[in-house]
Amino acid sequence: MRPAILSCTIIVPALLAAAAAQAQSYPSKPIRIIVPFAAGGPTDTHSRWAAQQITAATGQQVIVDNRGGAGGTIGTEAAAKVPADGYTLLGGNPGPLTIAQSIRKQLGYDTLRDFAPITLIAKSASCMCAHPSIPVRNLKEFITLAKSSPGKINYGAPGAGTVGHLGTELFSTSTGVKMNMIPYKGAALYLVDLMAGNIDFAYVQIAGAAPLVKSGKLRALAVTATARSPLLPETPTAAEQGVTGFSSYNWNGILAPAKTPRPVIDQLNATLQKPLKDEATRKRLIEQGFEVSGDGPEGFGSFIREEIAKWARVAKAAHIPKL
Repeated sequence: MRPAILSCTIIVPALLAAAAAQAQSYPSKPIRIIVPFAAGGPTDTHSRWAAQQITAATGQQVIVDNRGGAGGTIGTEAAAKVPADGYTLLGGNPGPLTIAQSIRKQLGYDTLRDFAPITLIAKSASCMCAHPSIPVRNLKEFITLAKSSPGKINYGAPGAGTVGHLGTELFSTSTGVKMNMIPYKGAALYLVDLMAGNIDFAYVQIAGAAPLVKSGKLRALAVTATARSPLLPETPTAAEQGVTGFSSYNWNGILAPAKTPRPVIDQLNATLQKPLKDEATRKRLIEQGFEVSGDGPEGFGSFIREEIAKWARVAKAAHIPKL
């Protein structure tokens, strides 16, 4: 027993010393952030913002690597399989991280097992919008109309397994409304059809919805947040209109492969936390329709676990078949 004990007393401190040394020299080369979607969307935008903060703090180049496909699962799987050394990170999004496990038969990663949360940057709610030709003024009237015509209301979503899909299904199961999903390759495409009246209803990101609602091109029925948005202060939440316990958010954050040294995780979190506490940065994000989070590893991890359980319940209640 003594040799084994002696071995542990030598090895463990050595491992801790190695991790500390790595953290002190980190980063010593460029960092890559894998974004599992095409350029231009909110995940890409927030990942590039994070890259700028890390570069400003460390002087090291941060490369954004866009790897879209399969609802974000291709890039997310790639990020799960790289060395856990802090030099490859992931731009996180709910689709591949908290929804995919409930709607895909084969997934090459497990969110809770394979990733270490770093920082939840921001959340963004949506506006439940209808075409102005739909004879309703609020969410209660829309629910009444949809129940009187089950299966005749068409809604747009950027494909199966997205927040636009599962969030609308959450609304449907919460209210007993039955609608038909019309899948699109992106939110911009179904927004065009919604404004043209080719579909009846859709979730639209609040920042994009606000000018269209104010110009009369869309009708706002409710926001999916837990509180009203400053961009649409006259639009009540779904909960205010009787859909209790309802909320739906898209969100973006930065994660690393599991087993990335904790000192590296803490350093990256501190780097991103500092600007998120800056009033000018917070104001700018709020003006863009985001709710600033800034949750660190523990808070972000708890949020992810809650989201996985939530969307699993929705997928089961809505009888969504696995892809």
